[in-house]
Amino acid sequence: MTLAPWEYLLKEWRPERFPDIYWPVIAASVVFLVGQVIVYNVRTRQLRRFEPLVGMQEWFLWTGFITFGLVLIMALFRWYFLLVLVTLVIGLAVYAWTRFRYFPPIIAAYNQQLRRARFFSQARYKHPEATIRQRAKKRKRR
Repeated sequence: MTLAPWEYLLKEWRPERFPDIYWPVIAASVVFLVGQVIVYNVRTRQLRRFEPLVGMQEWFLWTGFITFGLVLIMALFRWYFLLVLVTLVIGLAVYAWTRFRYFPPIIAAYNQQLRRARFFSQARYKHPEATIRQRAKKRKRR
């Protein structure tokens, strides 16, 4: 390091200037981008009946696609390191906000709705003969 740490923020993001972090960040971006697509496909198939969880996976997919895609584009076109750093911080903050702030109340409400539906369906069949069809009563002829 020949410059102060804050002076690197306005330098171009390229391997000559950042030899120790450039390729690891690029490799991590590719791995996370591919991994996010794989996780999305697997989890949406597993959770297809649970709408809030599928919605959360969609948020994760698009957040990862935008964040890690932008990092790769910034590396290709050699943007300033400050923009790469800001993109990563904002993208990871959106991940955390989505997982820990936005979706937990939605998932809790959905779980409550499922519990209520399960309770009422159990109450309907609580009587032992509830599932047995009753014979049709014979009508008297007049």
